[in-house]
Amino acid sequence: MLVRAAHSANIKERRDCSTAVFDTHGQMVMQAEHIPVHLGAMPAAVAAVLDGDHAPGRSWILNDPFAGGTHLPDITVVTPVFERADGGALLGFAASRAHHADVGGRVPGSMPADSTTLEEEGVVIAPQPLTARLVDELATQMRQPEQRRADLRAQLAANATGVRRLAELAAKLGGGDRLAEATEAVLDYAERRTRAELERMDGGAREAVDLLEAREGDLELRLRAEVRGDEMVLDFTGSAAQHEGNLNCPVAVTHSACLFALRVLTDPDIPPSAGVSRPLRVITEPGSLLDAHAPAAVAGGNVETSSRVADLVLRAFGRALGQGTMNNLTLGNDAFTYYETLGGGQGACPDADGPSGVHVAMSNTLNTPVEALELEFPLVVVEYALRRGSGGAGAFRGGDGVIREVEAQEEMTYSLITERRRHAPPGAAGGEPGATGRNLLDGEELEPKATGTLHPGQRLRIETPGGGGHGPTPR
Repeated sequence: MLVRAAHSANIKERRDCSTAVFDTHGQMVMQAEHIPVHLGAMPAAVAAVLDGDHAPGRSWILNDPFAGGTHLPDITVVTPVFERADGGALLGFAASRAHHADVGGRVPGSMPADSTTLEEEGVVIAPQPLTARLVDELATQMRQPEQRRADLRAQLAANATGVRRLAELAAKLGGGDRLAEATEAVLDYAERRTRAELERMDGGAREAVDLLEAREGDLELRLRAEVRGDEMVLDFTGSAAQHEGNLNCPVAVTHSACLFALRVLTDPDIPPSAGVSRPLRVITEPGSLLDAHAPAAVAGGNVETSSRVADLVLRAFGRALGQGTMNNLTLGNDAFTYYETLGGGQGACPDADGPSGVHVAMSNTLNTPVEALELEFPLVVVEYALRRGSGGAGAFRGGDGVIREVEAQEEMTYSLITERRRHAPPGAAGGEPGATGRNLLDGEELEPKATGTLHPGQRLRIETPGGGGHGPTPR
């Protein structure tokens, strides 16, 4: 419903959005298998409104990264579900999160590469009831206000579908108590399966270190991972402190990345719910890059730092890493905003090559089709192709990245928030690293985090990283 009702290409084409249902305690019961960084963090959004004054038809909205959100373009709408349209017992919550193409930041697209404060990144929405008047007030502070209104209405429509379906399920099962029994059984089942998978893993501690490519230099992240019987402890003590740029991570985003990695390492077919996270303990230091405090800038933390957190966990457990970046590209002016994340190479498995040209780890969107991009925006796609040979060599090769080159047809700003431009995605067990990515403006290389102006006829080219290989290359 959200994809079909939305107006922006970011939601209707790329599907940069997520939905989930929650029980009355705010536990996630089931999620759409879509955007990992959204879904593992959405319980914090529901928790932020859990004690509100709930009534039939009353929805809540937020995007504050330090009150249930992630970064400002991700707006969450939460709607309580009652037995009947006119009331009755509370059954749970329907929630949707969508990355809006603009939320009024300093630059079009609200993803500045050089932001140092939250207010530069857009309108901060504290958790509050969503009314028609508030929709208008928010939209007028953002670019393309009619599109913002339409996308918010799409989220309300999606939640209305969730409300109706959950109420129908409760009626079918015989009431709210029976629904609660059924949902708790799902959570318990997911917990049991996750614990069983952890018990099969080798115990003991493992360590990993990796780097983020900040504008002021590299930032180090550290992990000590330990499997203790049927539990996993991920300790990020010693990681870099909160910094002046925008790679800071709200703790909910850090937890989301850890949950994704846990699912990869156990069994992705386990029902995606709060039950999976019960055996997981995450330790962060308040005020660090992975547990940032307000009013830190966070635009890149949600997309890039989350990717590195997932990388750290997978690397600690001997996996070859994928591209480790979402390759965030934002273009726009007063008339339009365009946001894209680009696929790249996935790391090889111990028994298979890594796939090429896919979104890796915390992102799971589609691309914007060339036809839709050129129809809706003042851009021409010069080249869109696999970046052949960019995957790391090994007994099993890492996947290849992609090349995306666009030409501006009118003046616009650009913003690039990317990673793995200075440090290659590592392989595992003797496999070679994947190729680093590159950002080029008319052939001149740009920094991993860059912002500027494109004039008509100028070309911006992004070459995304390849994945690491696994095992030594056969001779």
